[in-house]
Amino acid sequence: MARTTASPTRVGSRDRSLVLIGLAGIAALAWTYIVIEAGRMTAGSVGMDAPSMAETMDAIVHVRPWTATEFGLRVVMWALMMVAMMLPTATPMTLVYAAVARKAASQKSPVAPTFVFVAGYVTVWSMFSVAAALAQMGLDRAALLSPMMVSISPVLGSAVLIGAGVYQLTPLKHACLEHCRAPAHFISQHWQSGPTGAFRMGLRLGVYCVGCCWVLMALLFVGGVMNLVWIAAIAIFVLLEKVVPYAIAGGRVVGATMILVGALSLFGFVTFG
Repeated sequence: MARTTASPTRVGSRDRSLVLIGLAGIAALAWTYIVIEAGRMTAGSVGMDAPSMAETMDAIVHVRPWTATEFGLRVVMWALMMVAMMLPTATPMTLVYAAVARKAASQKSPVAPTFVFVAGYVTVWSMFSVAAALAQMGLDRAALLSPMMVSISPVLGSAVLIGAGVYQLTPLKHACLEHCRAPAHFISQHWQSGPTGAFRMGLRLGVYCVGCCWVLMALLFVGGVMNLVWIAAIAIFVLLEKVVPYAIAGGRVVGATMILVGALSLFGFVTFG
């Protein structure tokens, strides 16, 4: 009986589909958590009049201690949010790595599975989540955040907007973004063999992505850490920066707009929250 084998094209298409399904599944689970958490927080604040809201803020800021458990929960919240927002933006890079891995396997020289590369990337954003939780704790203790984790200080909100806008115009931002926008070049330039090498490549990509987007994540404190529209808007902007033509020029326009809006907010012409 004659044996049949799948064509390389069919195998490649199947592997690509598996990678996409895997990434989409992980991101979907993270987004599900965000939607549930946002709904829980919103439901907790519905029906509060002004005095009770003030009392709630006072209780959260001045009474509720930031225990190790509380801090750990905030880290998990930020980590899942970063997965939801950033993992889709790493899809082109992940697909290129998967294609290289598939080709190496066909040549009898297999490399580390794709999930090792992705794990390195997620690890960096998880580390960033610790820093984000520390920032939230500091702002919370300084009474600068509302119960919905929105800045209640016009000066803080304006400063974050202006800072994010200025960073959009810096050489460091553009250098990091260039690495994130060139999957084939990144893989060829930073290739390392073995599982440890794949993990390090994922780490390196994560570092570039954090360097590109960390200030944008600070904008969550301006529009609301659990504001689904705000989260989605930032995630879409980050994705567009990495995949569409002329995104760098567009990013400069957005940066200038952030500076303008931040300045208007500082003088009371624009409000958030």
